[in-house]
Amino acid sequence: MAHEKIVHYLGIDIGSTTFKAVLLSGDGNVERTIYRRTQPIENGKVACTGRCSSCGNCSGGSVKRLALEFLRSAGLTFSDVTKIVVTGSQIVEDTHRFIPFHFQVSEVTAHVAGAKFLHPDVDAIIDCGGQDSKCMVYNSTMKLWTSMMSGVCAAGTGSFLDSVAQKLGVKVEDVADKVNYESNTEFSSVCAVLSATSINKFKNRVPIGDLLAGACKAQARTILNSVGQLLLNAPGRKILFQGGVAFNKAVAFFLNKLTGSEIVIPQYHEVMGALGAAVIAKRLHSLTDSGDLDLVKVEYEPTRGKSVLLRIKATKHDFFSTDTSKPLVWRNLFFPTEILNAMDCRIRTLETYAALFGRRADKVKEALGRAAQKGFDGQTCSFLRMLEGMDLEKPDFAVSTVQPCQQGERVFADLAREYGIPDKFYSLQTPSSSNFRNAIETVADGLQEAVSLMEKAFGRKMDPARLEEACVLSNEAADYARKCTHLRFTSPPLVRGSEAIYNAIVFSQLWGTREFVEIQKCQYEELLAKKAWADERYSIDDTHRLLWLHLPPFYDTKHLDFIEKVCNAPIVFEETNFVGWENLDPKDPYRSLARKLLQSGFLDPQLRVEYVRRAIPEGKFNGVILYTHGFGRCSLADRALSKHLRETLDAEGVPLLTLEGDCMDASIDPCSTTTKIASFIESLNLNRYGNIFGRTKKK
Repeated sequence: MAHEKIVHYLGIDIGSTTFKAVLLSGDGNVERTIYRRTQPIENGKVACTGRCSSCGNCSGGSVKRLALEFLRSAGLTFSDVTKIVVTGSQIVEDTHRFIPFHFQVSEVTAHVAGAKFLHPDVDAIIDCGGQDSKCMVYNSTMKLWTSMMSGVCAAGTGSFLDSVAQKLGVKVEDVADKVNYESNTEFSSVCAVLSATSINKFKNRVPIGDLLAGACKAQARTILNSVGQLLLNAPGRKILFQGGVAFNKAVAFFLNKLTGSEIVIPQYHEVMGALGAAVIAKRLHSLTDSGDLDLVKVEYEPTRGKSVLLRIKATKHDFFSTDTSKPLVWRNLFFPTEILNAMDCRIRTLETYAALFGRRADKVKEALGRAAQKGFDGQTCSFLRMLEGMDLEKPDFAVSTVQPCQQGERVFADLAREYGIPDKFYSLQTPSSSNFRNAIETVADGLQEAVSLMEKAFGRKMDPARLEEACVLSNEAADYARKCTHLRFTSPPLVRGSEAIYNAIVFSQLWGTREFVEIQKCQYEELLAKKAWADERYSIDDTHRLLWLHLPPFYDTKHLDFIEKVCNAPIVFEETNFVGWENLDPKDPYRSLARKLLQSGFLDPQLRVEYVRRAIPEGKFNGVILYTHGFGRCSLADRALSKHLRETLDAEGVPLLTLEGDCMDASIDPCSTTTKIASFIESLNLNRYGNIFGRTKKK
């Protein structure tokens, strides 16, 4: 009679500084754990010997050797383990070559699973590891976990205290015992490097206990500054503090002081991610009944539409035309193109022009380098730095708007001076709110003044009939755009958002042309065909429905592709394709165009949030993603907007994922982005499908 195989579940967490693993028995008891600091590979890149357990000279082989040693101590090998789940920032594409895992889970979801395994009633968690900090809070209204992760700075992570301890000659494990808990010493918590340097300067003037107290307070404060928004207005709650930094009880002490909450350091706090991965391995086994996870993948009607080719043709014609018989006008994203097209101008939308080069890493680096030599550093928007570093064709006139980007308006003015046309630059005075008294009249007067100045510069008059026609054509294109929106709002996913977002029709310079009407009409007809195809395969409730706000990273689609192709969560619609304004009155063009500008949403954050709020039930969106270009410094996606948006979506019961990054500069792309995305989708999966893995095929 065959013996029944003993069940074991293995969770592995490979972080930036440590390797963690937890082995669970079949009945869910912790059998064994390991917490081991990883070391750099001394021998560099080596030819693979295929004997990882004895070699370990590459990073993957080193991890495999640690895992095999851990299992060997329990008398096991990989083949004896029923399910293996991995997590951690150092899980890479070829990890599967070394660890035969069945599923990769985000660090956030793993830490939540580990915390709830030990404390089933937990609803707030702070995890602080070697590379990032995370906060996870259960939202009882949405019935899902929401989370935030720190960005690119190490100030709130374990590497900060490692650096301080090293500079002060103290073992990091001895820090908490040496802290003077009554000290009033304070240090900056803005930057890990600056803080550690500042602390080091005082090491011969301030007692060691005070220095360490200041460092631990700075760390606690930085954790809350970066991820503590979720803990606002909730004093007195119990917060689990886990991760390697939780070894330092002084940080927990100061977190308690700052939050007014009970800070609990749980058993196995240092391996909580690995514990959660092991718990998820157990769930995976029960869900799949020992088989493979059979997930339903979202598919799309595969025909490449004619509208795509028309857009490509239009882009090439607009941006690379050499027809000098038409006056060239620089324009920012918001100045109405109906006016410029009615005047038969060649239009160069400078931010869009910069974005065209976003996929050319060499061009981006060269332009940013030249801008830096002119004095434009990382505090300046990367779109604008690109423009300062590029060779632009000298225009006959330039137009911009004050809002929503004052920095952009000033850079346009600087470029106008540099190219010798300061007298041929007009900045339209646009209010920051559409409720501004007499806003329409103010903007309409400004548009007429801009036309008057262009007439003088070009030596010809605006033809009122052409402007009237441009308004009519703009209305036709807008009507088709609204029909496209309605189709996408009321249908299963029709096109990949990772492709549609680059249409960005709100910012198009084709408004007011017959060509744009044809593009929008063509797209609508294509969507009708795609809808018929999709309706045969899905219902509108079969998939997630994500709304993407603001711009994408232009240098790479990897984050959008990760959402849609890896996480299987469709981006159903994109803010840059939403037409929210009412139709123009061709008989009153300037007031109509002023109203269109004010109603677009981007100039008025309150109106913008209101558009999103109304779109939620119409499009049945169950998640919203905001990409905060410039790490929240961009006026179109700053902290004020994200706060207002989060509060509004909380009231609607829809979670918001805020992704920090940069639309143009790939060199500062946060390494935590995929973790944030994965944990967000896993939370949506749990809420919609009852598991973190996704929609499974019915057996």
